Amino acid sequence: MRKWTAYALTSVAALGLSAGLAAAQDYTIGLSNGWVGSEWRTQMIDEAQAAAEAWSERGVDVEVLVQSANVDVPGQIAHVRNFISQGVDAIIINPNSPTAFDPVFAQAKEAGILVISTDAEVSSPDAMYVGIDQKGWAEASAKWLAEALEGKGKVVAINGVAGHPANQMRVAGYQEVFSGYPDIEIVNEVNANWDQAQGQQAMQNLLATYPDIDGVWVQDGMAAGAWRSIMDAEKTGEIAATGEIRKDFIDLWVENDFTSGASVNPPGVMASALNVAVFLLQGRELAEPADAGQYGNALYLPIPFIDGGNVEEAAAELDGKPGYYSYTSQLSIDEAEELFK
Repeated sequence: MRKWTAYALTSVAALGLSAGLAAAQDYTIGLSNGWVGSEWRTQMIDEAQAAAEAWSERGVDVEVLVQSANVDVPGQIAHVRNFISQGVDAIIINPNSPTAFDPVFAQAKEAGILVISTDAEVSSPDAMYVGIDQKGWAEASAKWLAEALEGKGKVVAINGVAGHPANQMRVAGYQEVFSGYPDIEIVNEVNANWDQAQGQQAMQNLLATYPDIDGVWVQDGMAAGAWRSIMDAEKTGEIAATGEIRKDFIDLWVENDFTSGASVNPPGVMASALNVAVFLLQGRELAEPADAGQYGNALYLPIPFIDGGNVEEAAAELDGKPGYYSYTSQLSIDEAEELFK
C-alpha cells in the first residue's frame, strides 16, 4: 500500500513514480455511500467494485473497502474517519453534504490520503470532484421540457431529498432555465425523496390540485411513479414530463410513446472516479486542472441525454437487464488515462 503524500489538483507527480512503472502496485480505496434508498446507489457501488477488479489486467491490485448505509452527515463523517484509521490510499465519497466534510477531508490530506467526491460536489479544497455537473444535468432536461411546451405553460416540479447537495444544484438548474421563459409558470415544487412510490403519490396530489398542468419536471428515481399517476389520470397525451434512466421506465416509455426526455446521471460515476484516482495515486498529472464547478475543484464528465429520438436505442442497450438497472456509462481505464499527461 502506498500513501499519496503530495495532494494537488493540478500537479500530482510528487510521488516520484514514472508513468511507465512496470512493478506491481497495490492500492486500497475506501468507498463511502451515505444513502442506500435506491438501486441506483447499489449499482454505483457494484460498478466501482468491477472497475477496481479491471485494474488487475494492468498488474495493479486495487482493493476496495465499502461503507454503504443510510447515515446522517455525522455518520458519514465517521465513514471517512474509519478509512483514515485503516490507512487507505484514497477515499471516494458520495457525500450527504457539500460543506460539512471540510475538517475531516483536511485530516485525510494530512494523513496523505487522496479524497475524491462523486455525484455531489464538495467545498473542501482538500478534495476534488469527479462526476457530472448536477446543475447542468437539470438544465438539459429543463430546456428539453421548455422546448417541448413551446415556451409556455404551467409546470410542477418533483424534487429529491431536501438539502442534499445534488438536489440543491438540480433545483437551481431548472429554476434558472425556466426563469428564461416568461410564459412558463412553476405552480408548485414538492419533495418526494427520490422514492418512486412517493413520486407517484406526489404526482397524484399535484394533478388533483392542478388538473390543467402542461409539464412536469421530475428527477430520476421518481419519474416512473409520476408517469404512472399521469397514466392513471389519462393525461399521457396531454402532459410532457421528464423521465428516468431505469430499464423498467424506458420500456414503459417506448410502449406508451411518452413525451419525455431524461438527462443521464450514470451510476458509473464512482467507477470513473476510481479510475481517475488510481492514475493520481500513480503520480500521473492531469492534462487539464480539475478547476470547474462552484468550488473550483471539479472534473466534469459528459452528460448523456435520452429523448424520443434515441430512447429505442437505450432500450436495446438495456435488453436482458433487470427492471431496476439504470442506463449507465463510465470512463474506462483507457479513457481515464486520456485525461492525463
